[in-house]
Amino acid sequence: MDENSTVLQLHDYQIHFGTLGPELVDLVSPYGKIFVLVDDNTRLHCLPVLQVCLQNTKLHILEIDSGEQHKNLDTCQRLWKEMFALRSDRSSLLINLGGGVIGDMGGFVASTYMRGIDFVQIPTTLLSQVDASVGGKLGVDFNGLKNSVGLFRNPLAVFINPEFLQTLPAQEVRSGYAEVIKHALIQDVAAWKKIQKITDLEAVSWQEIIHESVAIKHQIVREDPHELGLRKLLNFGHTIGHAIESVFLESSKPLLHGEAIAIGMICESYISAAKGKIDEEELTQVTAYLCTIFGSPAIDPVDYDEFIIRMQGDKKNTAGMINFTLLEKPGKGLINQTADEELIKASLDYYHRLSIV
Repeated sequence: MDENSTVLQLHDYQIHFGTLGPELVDLVSPYGKIFVLVDDNTRLHCLPVLQVCLQNTKLHILEIDSGEQHKNLDTCQRLWKEMFALRSDRSSLLINLGGGVIGDMGGFVASTYMRGIDFVQIPTTLLSQVDASVGGKLGVDFNGLKNSVGLFRNPLAVFINPEFLQTLPAQEVRSGYAEVIKHALIQDVAAWKKIQKITDLEAVSWQEIIHESVAIKHQIVREDPHELGLRKLLNFGHTIGHAIESVFLESSKPLLHGEAIAIGMICESYISAAKGKIDEEELTQVTAYLCTIFGSPAIDPVDYDEFIIRMQGDKKNTAGMINFTLLEKPGKGLINQTADEELIKASLDYYHRLSIV
């Protein structure tokens, strides 16, 4: 392993940070057929790096179109058929080379093919590197709801190479940064203070930030692997954010995941303040930083009812109540909170006023 590489040991797999190298070669060597799932972007920009690393290994390439709209069971069926056509058996391995869509769906495809084959995650976006790399959440979108069909299953290993971020548009890097902000806000006040000094994402040295952010998520997931309690902290910003993302996905101007989650974090911080959990100064601080990074994409009040319908279908809900993770203070989240429709709409109004200033 080179001097810039590090390893985070989880319960049953490792996360490797740094250039792809001998560790990946050794890991894949026992497998019969090795598949690599890519989209049109990662085939062009990232697959050549993997092929150099695995130059003595025969790779079967599976390709899908990029975009959240393809993260569905129809795409899964096509991939399963291709794997059957190539006579793949349970000794096969699937390498998922891409962002969150590739990782979530590829892991789901591997975990259900012949009741499960091994898979390796090589996340290529900032979002997938700091978020999907830990926790074993896999799945696809169904019935208009994000990640509503899936399972928990850990990969054989994860390889995070920050060099892949150089292939991304600035908007994609910014989208992933939303999860870095979230991890700090729910669990690490020192990290929150540190990242507020970051305003130019093009000047960031990502390896340290990614490692610290992954370590925060790992600490939470280790204590609660199946989201029965503490892991719900990771839902901060996602109850409202996922609803907004789902509605915008069906529009002519879809939002990236992180852009929607940033809106969700602002709205859910407002709810936190309205419930007396954080004060006005803390709300202003969180709002100002998120707007500095993401701006304030407009939402239309005519969509509020549809947002709430999507929230009502959220898999995190219990006893018919919309479930939130809020902030007790910046750096400490609070799980299993609820808000009524009036307060949710007030939070959306709070954000809407920012977007029309």
